[in-house]
Amino acid sequence: MGLLWPGGPVGVILVHGLTGTPTELSGIAKDLNAYGFTVFCPLLAGHCVSEAELLQTTWADWSKSVEEAFFAFSEHADVIFAGGISAGAVLSLRLAQTFPGRIRALSLYSTTLWWDGWSIPRLSFLLPLVLRLPYIGKRYRFEEAWPYGIKNKRLRERVHAQMISGDPAAAGFAGTPGRSLRELWRLVDLVKVNLPQIKIPTLLVHARDDDIASIRNAIYIKEHISGPSRLIALEDSYHMITIDQERRQVGMETARYFVEQLSRQEKEKLAQHERKPGQLQTLLEAAEYRERPPQELLQGLSKRRNWL
Repeated sequence: MGLLWPGGPVGVILVHGLTGTPTELSGIAKDLNAYGFTVFCPLLAGHCVSEAELLQTTWADWSKSVEEAFFAFSEHADVIFAGGISAGAVLSLRLAQTFPGRIRALSLYSTTLWWDGWSIPRLSFLLPLVLRLPYIGKRYRFEEAWPYGIKNKRLRERVHAQMISGDPAAAGFAGTPGRSLRELWRLVDLVKVNLPQIKIPTLLVHARDDDIASIRNAIYIKEHISGPSRLIALEDSYHMITIDQERRQVGMETARYFVEQLSRQEKEKLAQHERKPGQLQTLLEAAEYRERPPQELLQGLSKRRNWL
């Protein structure tokens, strides 16, 4: 299950975050599809139904959902790219580690290795201890809090209303069960150890003002993977960059980066499916990128770290 945008033989798998939904990536998917990409946003196991369903799953089940999307794509696509937001970005890294050489490149949005953004409570470093308590740990839920990862006020109010409506398919769950958090930590630990295995081109897009996971997460990945990488820092968004105020830029940078990884023949095949003739050429001609050093990206940010 998930959302599919049919296009040409170049495919993209985009993975939503923990307790999220495929719709949080639909805007990026539509942007990529306009350039001719076939895009699939799989639904992670246990999501969009109920919290009870989520609690029946582990990180391995979520990863299996992504792998199944990859297998389905492999039968029809000449080239496969992958990416995701937050925990979905971590799952994309896991996919690349599991199938080395079979993913052409990655696009990682607001990757969450540590929850160290400015909205995370200062005492959250105690959470691992809380989750180990026999009674409290099983019942703990990490509740979503203002600003819910969204800087745009109107969009934030709409998403929050959907979150508390009781319909998890609309905007995901309003909180994260402690058991699911522990599963995410296990996944993160595994992916971090194996980051040097990532040798493919990787695009990292992260907000400097991320309220959930600071840009230190993206910098850490850039410094520990083995392949070439590009880090795009956004200045007017919070955590949910795929729906927030700079969503169009995220879609454009992703499309450009993926197209740059294609051969001339592959670009020609992709162009046969673009919505408006000449879009790909215009995209590449407009490319501008300046590498910003970590000290510049971290300037003015809190030095507080957190518990993952």
